[in-house]
Amino acid sequence: MSDREERVKGDKSPTYRRYRPLIGIAVVSLLICGIFFPLLITGVAQTFLPNQANGDLVKLNGRVIGSNLIDNNFTLPIFFHGRGNNSASGVDPDITMPDAYSQAVSISNATGIGISSINQIINQNQEGTFWIFGSPYVNVLNLNLKLIQNYPLIYKNYTVS
Repeated sequence: MSDREERVKGDKSPTYRRYRPLIGIAVVSLLICGIFFPLLITGVAQTFLPNQANGDLVKLNGRVIGSNLIDNNFTLPIFFHGRGNNSASGVDPDITMPDAYSQAVSISNATGIGISSINQIINQNQEGTFWIFGSPYVNVLNLNLKLIQNYPLIYKNYTVS
């Protein structure tokens, strides 16, 4: 019998001993990446940016109605609508200025509010972009809240607290 064959036959150590370092690295990685790091980031976010960390929630009559950070799925014709699933991720809370202007006609028809008044609300809620990058946009939730605030008789079922 060769020297090598004797070493292989003589090796009575269990297989798990050979894999013990790999298992240890996997467990440590799981603890660090799966538990410790997410808890650390959550703690930092809750400490320094609590509003954003909790979703930048908006309340109406004491009830959470949406978030400024994601699309809020308005479906009634009296409200502005987000981009929907046919554009980008479908969760973007903002729409372009031309998209907002195009919705003004249908909102005017559904509510009786003049198009010029709706366009004024759009213009007043325009958000900028960084320097020259990107196009101006508006937040759908903010537009709808302004409609509710400015026209309480039309939106009497949706009064802002």
